[in-house]
Amino acid sequence: MNTRGAKPSSVVGALGVVYGDIGTSPLYALEQSVKATGQETIDSALMFGVLSLMFWSLLVVVTLKYVVLMLRADNQGEGGILSLFALVQRHLASAGRYRAHLIALAVLGAALYYCDALITPAISMLSAVEGLQLLDPGFKKLILPITIGIVVALFAIQHRGTESVGKVFGPVMVLWFLVLGISGVTSIVQNPAVLQALNPVWAIQLLSAHAGTSLIIVGAVFLALTGSEALYADMGHFGKLPVRIAWFGLVWPALLLNYFGQGALLLRTPEAVSDPLYHLLPQGLLPAMVVLATAATVIASQAVISSAFSITRQAIQLDFLPRMRVLQTSAEAHGQIYVPAINHILMIAVALFVIAFGSSDALAAAYGAAVAGTMLITTILASFLARREWQWSLSGVALVFTPLLLIDATFVTGNLTKFKEGAWVPIALATLLFSLFMIWRSGRLQLRNALALLAVPIGEIGKVLQGVQRVPGTAVFLASTADSVPSALLRNIEHNHVAHERIVILNLEIARTPRQDPTDRVRFEEFMPEVFLLRARFGYMETPDVSEALKRARARGLKIFVADCSFFVGWHLVIPRPRGGYAGIKRRMFAWMQRRSTQASEFFRMPERRVIALVTQVEI
Repeated sequence: MNTRGAKPSSVVGALGVVYGDIGTSPLYALEQSVKATGQETIDSALMFGVLSLMFWSLLVVVTLKYVVLMLRADNQGEGGILSLFALVQRHLASAGRYRAHLIALAVLGAALYYCDALITPAISMLSAVEGLQLLDPGFKKLILPITIGIVVALFAIQHRGTESVGKVFGPVMVLWFLVLGISGVTSIVQNPAVLQALNPVWAIQLLSAHAGTSLIIVGAVFLALTGSEALYADMGHFGKLPVRIAWFGLVWPALLLNYFGQGALLLRTPEAVSDPLYHLLPQGLLPAMVVLATAATVIASQAVISSAFSITRQAIQLDFLPRMRVLQTSAEAHGQIYVPAINHILMIAVALFVIAFGSSDALAAAYGAAVAGTMLITTILASFLARREWQWSLSGVALVFTPLLLIDATFVTGNLTKFKEGAWVPIALATLLFSLFMIWRSGRLQLRNALALLAVPIGEIGKVLQGVQRVPGTAVFLASTADSVPSALLRNIEHNHVAHERIVILNLEIARTPRQDPTDRVRFEEFMPEVFLLRARFGYMETPDVSEALKRARARGLKIFVADCSFFVGWHLVIPRPRGGYAGIKRRMFAWMQRRSTQASEFFRMPERRVIALVTQVEI
């Protein structure tokens, strides 16, 4: 469990990782919202209406829903759509016919969130680098090359870990939010009438006056909220208290001041509607602001990249993705990881988005659709959790979550109005990812069922070893379940006709909690002389480690050392039975994914030079 307090370093680190995404929304959110109205002249009614929508959206969605409510839905300190699902999963048995729907929703939410991790870096960096045009129009041709260079550099440093990145980025984001707040205040002082926008009546009047395009306006205003889900997903990196202090103490005030400052500016100078954030500052400070904005957008990208790593590990442990190599980047903070495969995929995809769309205006149409869907699913799952685990009354759940569901549904619908302009891209990608997740999950279930038919109950291990010649040494057999004899042990006897004098059957179980207490990680029992069943439990935010399991076993009295052991793993070669249609495609796709997943010896951190893999063909 994450027990860290709100140390200043944690608060600054949260600013550098958690709030990068939402913190750079002032670069484009107000501009796109004003343009979405389609109104040629900017009058007070328009400006007050847009600002009112932004203020109340930030208050209800980010502050009340995420910072106050959703941070409560932590799974031993971890957040995000799949951590939320892990909490919900405890109560799926009582969900009845809705069980399959809840699982599908969680998988879809994860798929949509990945798409947000692709678009956020692209639009954030483009919007910052485009500020170069204000210095010199001739810089326009350099925007794409510079942006691509920044993208490559950002992903190249990910292996250093979130903690080291946060230490560098945190102070930069403190400066960024201070500049946002100060520049906003300076503008508001010149036109304090803009504070009338705090009245929600202005928002209602704006949507009424633009009834035909109200959903388009809502979809544009949503750009001010992107990063909310990353806020929740990245909670495990620093803890909920630092995240809350950073929001209330600096981020929220700075964002509000800057948005209202931009509004005051546009009332005075309507022609500044393009890049209004840059126009808040004196011309002499513009070069420094472009540099600071570029640094801030790099940090915005870090927020979703680090959360994508977290979501990936959760998806692997919850059996939604094949095994991948996951590297721990901090000895103290278990939530800080690096996933090389995902890092490379994200880098290529983000670069392609930058090249294909070419500008932040073009990307704005694609941005938001994916994360709006994730936010809606988060609300649905949280309402189920509030009822089943928090024991809220039905009326209490309805009172809190019905307005949130309506707001989220409105934002989803608003973003769908941009479908033809680019929103179809993240939706199509999310559909593809969702299909892959579900193919893997259903394939794993089919594989387990097929293995169950071939399995020999663990109680019959005495019969399996009866009459088999025993040779010196200790053999550790990795077992996917503690209820049956490992297939590797059966294959070893079948082919080599011998068994080691000491046998340890090791079952590594992934719990539905983020982490397990190390002192209670393992249990073992002796089935027969020198034949042991060792069970080791790891949380879904931990990387299962065979050496760690053996170390804990020694502490409990089972004297077993890695250097003295031979490790046997069973590799299941999936053979899809011939079948036409989508069912046949799913089986073949699963077989392809299974063969390319990270080997058990690497994933479970086994000493590879001492590992013997034995193949068992399995038809599904």
